[in-house]
Amino acid sequence: MEGNIRVTRRELIETKRRIKTASRGLDLLKMKRSSLIMEFFELVRQIENMKADLQNTIMKSRESIEIAEALSGRITIERVAQEQSEKTAELKARNVMGLVIPNINISQNIDILTNSDSLTIPTAVYDAKNTYSSFLSMLIEIAEKETAMRKLLNEIYKLNRRTNSIENIIIPRWKEKIKYIKQSLDDMERDRLVSIKFIKRLKS
Repeated sequence: MEGNIRVTRRELIETKRRIKTASRGLDLLKMKRSSLIMEFFELVRQIENMKADLQNTIMKSRESIEIAEALSGRITIERVAQEQSEKTAELKARNVMGLVIPNINISQNIDILTNSDSLTIPTAVYDAKNTYSSFLSMLIEIAEKETAMRKLLNEIYKLNRRTNSIENIIIPRWKEKIKYIKQSLDDMERDRLVSIKFIKRLKS
């Protein structure tokens, strides 16, 4: 490396400027990484809580469908299921420290219930639909959060590599470069002074 270094004061100043810029960038990357880590663990906490609730919802859904089948019959349940139109959810995105992660908007159109259902559907079947509607919404929300969590984890991994590279390779390399340039400039200055003294002695 030393053979490729330009030993000039301009190069010394430029290298110091690069270190200063890299240090500022490193601080920003660390701040971003900390924010993403906090967001990641918050999502982990939310998912764990939702999955615990999901188990209860699954049990309630099974019980409700068994009750509906016992009271209204499987044919009624299948007829009601076939009458339901295909439902959709609106996929949006939100920005977390420059990282775009999915955000599924679960609005009324995702609900498999309609205002007239309570009047046209047997109570047991209606209750089963209501339970499965909650189950569907929870599944969509968990899927959204798990997708966001994977994106966050991938971005955190990239930031770790970048910060480690800047902090442990690039900046130390530039500091060694500054040390080498300073030492070389000092040696050149000493040689110049020795030459001047030698010339003065010759003249005298």
